[in-house]
Amino acid sequence: MYQPVKIAPSILSADFMHLADDIAMIEQAGAAFVHIDVMDGHFVPNLTMGVPLLKQLKAATSLVCDVHLMIDNPLTEIPWFIEAGADLVNVHAEVLTEEELVRAVAMIHEAGCKAAVALKPKTPVSVLAPVIADLDMALVMSVEPGFSGQSYIAGSDRKVAEVAARARAAANEAMLIQVDGGIGEVTAPLVAAAGADVLVCGNAVFKAADPAAALQTVQAAADVARLTALAGGAEA
Repeated sequence: MYQPVKIAPSILSADFMHLADDIAMIEQAGAAFVHIDVMDGHFVPNLTMGVPLLKQLKAATSLVCDVHLMIDNPLTEIPWFIEAGADLVNVHAEVLTEEELVRAVAMIHEAGCKAAVALKPKTPVSVLAPVIADLDMALVMSVEPGFSGQSYIAGSDRKVAEVAARARAAANEAMLIQVDGGIGEVTAPLVAAAGADVLVCGNAVFKAADPAAALQTVQAAADVARLTALAGGAEA
């Protein structure tokens, strides 16, 4: 059954001096997730937020806390973020062996959280094979991770379609597909039509003149594209 496309605003682009106000705003505007970009300065060339912020954020919102671990040592730190209140933990495939990836997904599930795996733009979808049947979500990066405000990499929608096809083949059609990077009113329809369910938006929401209206505009554009694509597929 069709579910509306979900928006996951990335607080990396929010106003940290007024973060509580920004979180309340996106919640009231209809966001489903709040996307928390954790960067360690090693896996990516930036250093951002961590456990203390997540603890406070979890207490302040009813939104799904979607924690994106852009770090070198997720097996060590996964328990920290789960204890701090993560609802969904997203690890990068690039820092884990096949065995470690399976272990990470199992660790997240055993703690009662949802598990996701993220892929950088040049990482093949095939690396998801050992875990795709068990994932709650897969994240397609449509920019190189590390900094907000980058432009969408053309062709990322094809990767989304490939992830969707592999999830179907693995009998895991319930798995959500998230896209992160350069997503706004123009690019959201591209990835939504290809099968994206959750769209991470940073500057497109928080840097807009009217962030709440921008969030709703992106969601509406994505929903139209997704419904049109589904209707076309049904006709075919």
